[in-house]
Amino acid sequence: MDIYEKINELYDRKRKVELGGGDERIDKQHEKGKLTARERIELLVDKGSFVELNPFIEHRSNDFGLDKAEGPGDGVVTGYGKVNGRPIYLFSQDFTVFGGALGEMHAQKIANVMDLAVKNGAPFVGLNDSGGARIQEGVVSLDGYGHIFYRNSIYSGVIPQISVIMGPCAGGAVYSPAITDFVFMVDKTSQMFITGPKVIETVTGEKISAEDLGGSEVHNTISGNAHFRGESEEEVLEQVRLLLSYLPQNNEEKPPIKEAGLENHYRENLADTIPFDAVRPYDVRKVIEEVVDEGSFLEIQSGFAKNIVIGLARMNGEVVGLVCNQPKIMAGGLDIDSSDKASRFIRFCDSFQIPIITFEDVTGFFPGVKQEHGGIIRHGAKILYAYSEATVPKITVILRKAYGGAYVALNSKAIGADLVFAWPNAEIAVMGPQGAANIIFARDINQSDNPEQLRAEKIEEYREKFANPYVAASRGMVDDVIDPRETRIKLIQGLEMMRNKKEDRPKKKHGNIPL
Repeated sequence: MDIYEKINELYDRKRKVELGGGDERIDKQHEKGKLTARERIELLVDKGSFVELNPFIEHRSNDFGLDKAEGPGDGVVTGYGKVNGRPIYLFSQDFTVFGGALGEMHAQKIANVMDLAVKNGAPFVGLNDSGGARIQEGVVSLDGYGHIFYRNSIYSGVIPQISVIMGPCAGGAVYSPAITDFVFMVDKTSQMFITGPKVIETVTGEKISAEDLGGSEVHNTISGNAHFRGESEEEVLEQVRLLLSYLPQNNEEKPPIKEAGLENHYRENLADTIPFDAVRPYDVRKVIEEVVDEGSFLEIQSGFAKNIVIGLARMNGEVVGLVCNQPKIMAGGLDIDSSDKASRFIRFCDSFQIPIITFEDVTGFFPGVKQEHGGIIRHGAKILYAYSEATVPKITVILRKAYGGAYVALNSKAIGADLVFAWPNAEIAVMGPQGAANIIFARDINQSDNPEQLRAEKIEEYREKFANPYVAASRGMVDDVIDPRETRIKLIQGLEMMRNKKEDRPKKKHGNIPL
């Protein structure tokens, strides 16, 4: 046998690995409307850039018939490639091999490539399509999950981590995506749950389908476990590529800057975007679209906790994170879910040097027994904590209302805002004029011959005295009251001024966020 025969043998082995579970199982994967592990990688990375690692790894278990079972690549493809010309590391589970179930060597492949991602300071993407732990391997498969979870946790905030759910993801497998920064799901073909429908029916008697229990709609609108969804795998993978274009490679880099256009920063339409009447609703996305670079806003978790809008955008070519009250939902009030949604995003931005801009129009924390008993105190405190610990540039624009504790929580000067701007119609107060007047002047109103007229006069008196931006500005809590049409100009100037901002916090192991 000469070298060429050895080379031919190498390629034969590679072809066998690349076939995964074989043509029949590949056909079944396609019949379900799903792509194979390798087809997904080809769609995610730049053409021809993928380099596979550990293709010849196989399981080493001999129990329950595994000694006779072949598993090319042990059910997962790992390696690195480029997205938009920048390196990423990834794994893609192969459902055609052991149903993508995770065993000892499968986990080792994933752990190895995660370590490489951190050593080289590049994002990590996991394409999940797995039946869960490989039961035949017993406790070593659970140990494998542990090694992955540990890396997800320790590498959090060091490199961006993205999970794409492209099939079943059940049991312990769901905890890895839950720790990562962003979770993508595909309509109809991806599900996440701790215990499946059959187990739930056995234990509790509840009957539910896999889709209704843990499908993409559920996790993008009700549970908040996912951040993005798409109708097809192709659409979702394109969304991943788009998200990566906003993110830095690691926590020591700043996000990529796009060349700024020559657009006019003065925005005439902003003066009429928000109704002057403080109780009339509007869509804050219209404000966002007027202020950020055209077409640059990428909303995150758009279907969950809609009373707050978060996302990434560009300001004069630079990436920013946006946290915005949404007055057309619950009057923009903060509740348990919106507090969680905003807090986690604020901490992500702070981890990866993304400046945070807050558009504020908030009535307060949402009242009610359900909210109080659900822990709104603890959840609302997360926003305070997240803003206070963040050291990236932080700018707040008070668009209309800023009442009570919610005003303080949403990046006020007191908790570390670098710049706070207010529009001239802004009302900054402990509570709205109507509620305040009813409390302060209750005795006078009740004893008046014409209580309604006096109430209206006292409401207006309170509004004139306190519900305006100038009292806060006179105390230094607002840096400037600005013409709404100059909002984009002021934000770009502020971001430029703080481009080299450095701020330290007291040395500690870590804080104790009220989880």
